[in-house]
Amino acid sequence: MKIEILAVGSELLSPFFQDTNSLYLTRRLNDLGLDVTRKTVVGDDFEELSGAIRAAAAGSDLVLIMGGLGPTGDDITREACAEALGRPLVFKEELLVRIEERFKRRGKVMPPSNRTQANLLEGAEVLQNDNGTASGQWLLYGKTRLALLPGPPRELKPMFEAAVWPKLQDWRKGATKRLAFKITGLTESEVEGRIADLYPKIPELRLTILSSPGQIEIHLTSFGEEGAGGAAAALEILGGEIGRRLGDHVFSSAGEELEEVVGRLLGEGRRTLATAESCSGGLLAGRITNVSGSSAYFLEGFITYSNRAKSARLGVSEDLILARGAVSPEVARAMAMGVRIQSGADYGLAVTGIAGPTGRTPEKPVGLVYTALAWDGGEDVRRNLFLGGREPVKFQSAQKALDMLRRRLIGAGTI
Repeated sequence: MKIEILAVGSELLSPFFQDTNSLYLTRRLNDLGLDVTRKTVVGDDFEELSGAIRAAAAGSDLVLIMGGLGPTGDDITREACAEALGRPLVFKEELLVRIEERFKRRGKVMPPSNRTQANLLEGAEVLQNDNGTASGQWLLYGKTRLALLPGPPRELKPMFEAAVWPKLQDWRKGATKRLAFKITGLTESEVEGRIADLYPKIPELRLTILSSPGQIEIHLTSFGEEGAGGAAAALEILGGEIGRRLGDHVFSSAGEELEEVVGRLLGEGRRTLATAESCSGGLLAGRITNVSGSSAYFLEGFITYSNRAKSARLGVSEDLILARGAVSPEVARAMAMGVRIQSGADYGLAVTGIAGPTGRTPEKPVGLVYTALAWDGGEDVRRNLFLGGREPVKFQSAQKALDMLRRRLIGAGTI
């Protein structure tokens, strides 16, 4: 079985756009026990695109083409397919009506350019798009099946699940099971050192480590015949040993983000939280409130970027700031205690540091961040030195603060 993904769009060849659709499609194909043979990225050039489609259709059993189905002049996938496959485009009035009705529901008039989206390759089946104006298409070309899918993920994913996924079930080769550990508080090399001898020796079981600032992920995948439990059982055994070795550095094996885990723990304990941030600029509160239902445990957040704000909003002593500096363990502790008192929350969480690239001194380099947690009868402050640019430092600051709270909530202490 040869499968090719053909990603269309000049933006995919630039440094400004990340292709996540291919990752999603590959994952879903792997769920069927199928592997992608080739992935091709082509810009908005008619000759290049038609040539790539012609080659893919000649050499693959399944071709998934994504992107280029919009109404603008650079959306040329339909026309390039027609050229490559020798299939004329047929105007479908019913597609035009559906597009017009979509605009009417929004109180708008359909622009003339959208008429091109009512063109269908001869012999193709329409794949309905409930989230946009670009209909997908499914067609047979010799022994090759081709699917034309829209580029926006919010359109592509629902269409694939509803219209393409059922068509692929006859090609299912086996069962795929996955287990993913999300880890914080360890570097990639430290994780590797703890599990180096656990890499699978059988091809049906795979282990992959993914690293990003502030978080490591271990992905386990097992492949086996439908109903066979050997690889799945091996995955569970391996996962159990990895979890044992990494201990409470693992914050999730169920796909949760750290803020989701913290929110669940706060909710279970009926505890409340307030935050005070300087260098993270509201990222910590933003992550917390990205979780649905966070209003049950998150009371408020302060972005006290200036020294004056730290004193006026949180009650941090001006003399303390003058003596120790805004980036200091003493000020971080005072911020956490201050926001807890001001809000009446069970926990106060604070961040202060130097995200860079300016503001550093010989004593206080870029990446120096103090994270602090205060609760009734206690507080904890941690000195951190994070690597990377401004955004990675801000993310790691929020990550560390959340992990301090997580550890407190599970009784694991802090690191």
